[in-house]
Amino acid sequence: MPPFYKTSRLWVIDFTYDGRPRRWIKPLREREDGHAVLAAELRELYGSRARVVLIRPATNEEETQFIHGDLPKNVLCPTGRRGGP
Repeated sequence: MPPFYKTSRLWVIDFTYDGRPRRWIKPLREREDGHAVLAAELRELYGSRARVVLIRPATNEEETQFIHGDLPKNVLCPTGRRGGP
């Protein structure tokens, strides 16, 4: 994708919630500080129950998978379940 069309950056957030590993993939505006914004969001949502392991920009392969909807889904979330055979 040409750079002038791209206004966001995709971030990968690895964290633990109550000691269990979790991963988010979240887009943010290109100019936003992903580390600060996402760490603050985790603190706001989960407080001391979440601990940041790693926050990093997504690779090109992860971005492509995200756009195509090919990333692994969280089976605990109803929106992540795939229906049918």
